[in-house]
Amino acid sequence: MIVVNQLSMAYGARQVLRDVSASFPTGGLSSLIGPNGAGKTTLLMAIARLLAPSRGQILLDGRPVADMRIGDYARRVATLRQSPGFDLRLTVDELVAFGRFPHSRGALTSADREAIDDAIAFLGLAPLRGRYLDDLSGGQRQMAFLAMTIAQQTDCLLLDEPLNNLDIRHAVQIMRALRRLCDERCRTVILVVHDINFAAAYSDHIVAMQAGAVHCAGSAADVLTEDRLRALYGLDFEITQGPRGFLCNYFNPPGAF
Repeated sequence: MIVVNQLSMAYGARQVLRDVSASFPTGGLSSLIGPNGAGKTTLLMAIARLLAPSRGQILLDGRPVADMRIGDYARRVATLRQSPGFDLRLTVDELVAFGRFPHSRGALTSADREAIDDAIAFLGLAPLRGRYLDDLSGGQRQMAFLAMTIAQQTDCLLLDEPLNNLDIRHAVQIMRALRRLCDERCRTVILVVHDINFAAAYSDHIVAMQAGAVHCAGSAADVLTEDRLRALYGLDFEITQGPRGFLCNYFNPPGAF
């Protein structure tokens, strides 16, 4: 389990995280939601050890991550940043191989090749593995970057807005793949997501951020209430629950006009 205790961070005089405490269950899919500027990505990058908090502590299975060597942490936690890019002309296969760097430092072994093949097969990318990234659609490229992250074979994956700029079909493909990672392989997934309905449909745990602090956290039933979402986003919501989960209507809730 990843636990964050009283984390604070500032950019100059601007406070971006304020005494954030949260926990992310092992083997579950946790979504960070909230309006722009709420601190979601900053929190995720602090967990990834790509940003240094000014105060507070992050624990991985009870151990302070600040005490872990970066290489050891990279074998436990993989991070996919928003809009990742490579200047080199790479095939899908070559990109996914980068996920093995924390293990082999670039000298691929048979175990590395098995991990690469497994990640590509898991996402159904075998027909694309010889294609160059700049020849793919945006959704296909995002799937390739996700395969690279999966190939790292870490206990935990941190994903910053993996659905950004994707059409509905590719967004659903990625969320279904992440759900399978949790259910079939007991991976822990933490992602920043703006579409509240994707968070509602696929999450085990939701942390809602507002103005650099935790607004509320818990299951979808705990977080996705009309009052809490109205306070979080400044919009009226109508929440309906069916056999497949919650649906959040903020386009035209009752009384909006």
